[in-house]
Amino acid sequence: MSVNSSLDLPSNIALVHEWFTPRSTGGAENVVQLIDELLTEISSQPELFSLVNEENLYENSWLLKRKVKTSFIQKLPFGISHVQKYLPLLPFAIEQIDLDGYPLVISSSHLVAKGVLTSPDQLHISYVHTPVRYAWDQMNTYLKRSFFSRIGLGPLIRWQLHNLRQWDQLSGSRVDYLLANSNFTAKRIWKYWRRRSEVLHPPVNVNRFQWNKPREDFYLSVCRLVPNKRVDLLVRAFNRLKLPLIIVGDGVEKYYLKELAGPSVQILGFQSKEKIENLMSRCRAFVYSGIEDFGIAPVEAMASGAPVIALGKGGVLDTVKCFNSNSVKEATGLLFPTQTVKSLVEAIEFFKEKQLWRDLNPESIRDWSNSFSQDSFKNRFEKTINRVWREHIKSCDIATSDLGASSRNY
Repeated sequence: MSVNSSLDLPSNIALVHEWFTPRSTGGAENVVQLIDELLTEISSQPELFSLVNEENLYENSWLLKRKVKTSFIQKLPFGISHVQKYLPLLPFAIEQIDLDGYPLVISSSHLVAKGVLTSPDQLHISYVHTPVRYAWDQMNTYLKRSFFSRIGLGPLIRWQLHNLRQWDQLSGSRVDYLLANSNFTAKRIWKYWRRRSEVLHPPVNVNRFQWNKPREDFYLSVCRLVPNKRVDLLVRAFNRLKLPLIIVGDGVEKYYLKELAGPSVQILGFQSKEKIENLMSRCRAFVYSGIEDFGIAPVEAMASGAPVIALGKGGVLDTVKCFNSNSVKEATGLLFPTQTVKSLVEAIEFFKEKQLWRDLNPESIRDWSNSFSQDSFKNRFEKTINRVWREHIKSCDIATSDLGASSRNY
């Protein structure tokens, strides 16, 4: 395997992600796009690999007409549209992707992408969005109201997740260098894989948002309506407080939450980016009660000048600077300690009683969000991969030198 004689990045780089489909786009896909742009700028356009792909068929996609090499899942019935239904096959499928001839492999992983097979001569850097949530600490939360549990398949799913946990830990040991999207994810990586990782916060397009509009008397939540987001806590709390709450998002819990919602709670379902931007720029505060690995939406809210009221666990500990009497100027929100209705209600009552939206300056909140901008991500990622690549080349040179010395002695 040949690389450039200098310590510049190689010209042939593989970029691996779980799947490219318009049915599943979010923060992880934004990371892949930014990495692709950066590598094209500083080295060469990488070769793309994924389990399935249909994203490059769409006119408005950044992948339009780009070649993406896929796995055998692509050809299975409904493989593209329902790739997650093949969960038991995905670890095997990712291992079949041939990466021979790529000195540098970069994976963006929230499920199996980190499990690609590489040789000792290849450098594999993996940007980890999370160890598989529903196989580890959030398994019971996911299964509690799942369709499979309701039809009696809970034990079978638990056995499959048991096997996935074993593979997840094993495949985590294959990666040469791990990047975590938050300190919380880094702790989970250490807990489940016993690997150290460097924290590099993901990119947020903070320039999309307006921070200087007048604030109105409603609270806002934007997230997928799935069990681990604990939107039910928001609904119960605002039912009790009788304060206006707008919930934007879609998911399996949508109809359950609509039944739970009182007259002060509106569940709008899916909304356009423009609508979300408008709501964020006008809301009194953004509220969140889930435990996120990072949490893009709270940063977007802060880019809109909105204070954040969130559970003080997970990725928000990296992104939200909590109000206290000694740090009013630096604060960007309020964190509540426990994942309960009582704790959330107390936080909102405190926020309302102290009228914190008047003390938490929208421009300062917006300025803090710039720490998580796309440019900031690109700069840090470039420095990291250049440093790790130099260390890799140096270790390869030392190994070759030692081998030559051993041969001469022999």
